[in-house]
Amino acid sequence: MTYEIRPIGVVESALTDPATAPKQGVEGGPEAWLSFDPAVTEGLQNLSAGDDIFVLTWLHLADRSQLAVHPRDNPANPLTGVFSTRSADRPNPIGLHRVQVLAVDGHRLRVANLEAVDGTPIIDVKPALGPAR
Repeated sequence: MTYEIRPIGVVESALTDPATAPKQGVEGGPEAWLSFDPAVTEGLQNLSAGDDIFVLTWLHLADRSQLAVHPRDNPANPLTGVFSTRSADRPNPIGLHRVQVLAVDGHRLRVANLEAVDGTPIIDVKPALGPAR
């Protein structure tokens, strides 16, 4: 069985190389723009500066054949199954990024601490519930 996921936007970031990007956004992820398809702009209603959100992305540069990795790309770490890591390389490379909204500009959101590279497709956005990080 297969499922179709349609991108609803794209990441616009100064980061271009996954090898040099931070592993997690809180480890030096820069500010970036999330640029949404104008057809989904209505879905951005009620988001505002200061909100914490989860951005789900399709990690389009990932190796989908990987089932085990050395965490944090460090060969000194033991080989570990991808489902117990945050590795981008995995059968369905869905990225999960907790970011803070800095600004809303029409069909674009400016966010802080995003480690996704430029051109990464956005597949969903959800509010982060509970205490802030």
